[in-house]
Amino acid sequence: MAKVAFIGLGVMGYPMARHLASKGGHDLTVFNRTGSKAEKWVSENGGRAAATPAEAARDADFVFCCVGNDDDLRSVTTGKDGAFETLRAGSIFIDNTTASAEVARELDAAARARGAHFIDAPVSGGQAGAENGVLTVMCGGDADVFDRAKPVIDAYARMVGLMGPAGSGQLTKMVNQICIAGLVQGLAEAVHFGKNAGLDMEAVVDVISKGAAGSWQMENRHKTMIAGTYDFGFAVDWMRKDLDIVLTEARRNGAKLPVTALVDQFYGDVQAMGGRRWDTSSLLARLEKK
Repeated sequence: MAKVAFIGLGVMGYPMARHLASKGGHDLTVFNRTGSKAEKWVSENGGRAAATPAEAARDADFVFCCVGNDDDLRSVTTGKDGAFETLRAGSIFIDNTTASAEVARELDAAARARGAHFIDAPVSGGQAGAENGVLTVMCGGDADVFDRAKPVIDAYARMVGLMGPAGSGQLTKMVNQICIAGLVQGLAEAVHFGKNAGLDMEAVVDVISKGAAGSWQMENRHKTMIAGTYDFGFAVDWMRKDLDIVLTEARRNGAKLPVTALVDQFYGDVQAMGGRRWDTSSLLARLEKK
């Protein structure tokens, strides 16, 4: 059992922290910007609620974080009353936020200055993956630090991999989002085409999902897409945030991402339709708009 802090109890962090306590058996202190959510988490799972990130991180062996974006991350780490004020030498800060590789490298340097360690560890698998403790975790950091952290991360993960030095986890998550953007647009177009052709799309997917066209997105999203419901899964607002990170990094490294850039624009159209909180499969709604 380790002393663990968890900062950020949103739709992902709340169940991830629960798995660290229940499955991992760790002693948790939690912090959330809305304090009532931290108190609720403690009432359900035990542990303690902290008033600030600095208080949560004090004396912790491992400090986890899952917040919204780069600015949120800086606020709870190097900002006033941030976790890095009390991060002790030898401890490991594990950031599950989907953020830029730039901020990951920045925080790695800040942790090292304190004699501590940093791992950028964005996740894939969505809210369902977090609830069920089967997330995929892409890590950037030093190998020896990763080896210490992995048994703790395993509490909420199905797959945990070290992708390279600091920032590599975030870059891998960008690759993940590039793949998803193209896949969902392709699936949306396929369903749209099939419907217009008068096909029974349930029957079509039942057949083609067993062949080369099969994918996680097809398996898990085709039914709700065919039904025209988009209230399950990763929200369009979040995807656009991630794609902005991807496209900014592509401009920096010279990668050409024409499909990703186009799909990002399509998600902008979905937002304009009122679909900011619809899940990413709502690209189909754009195609079906009269």
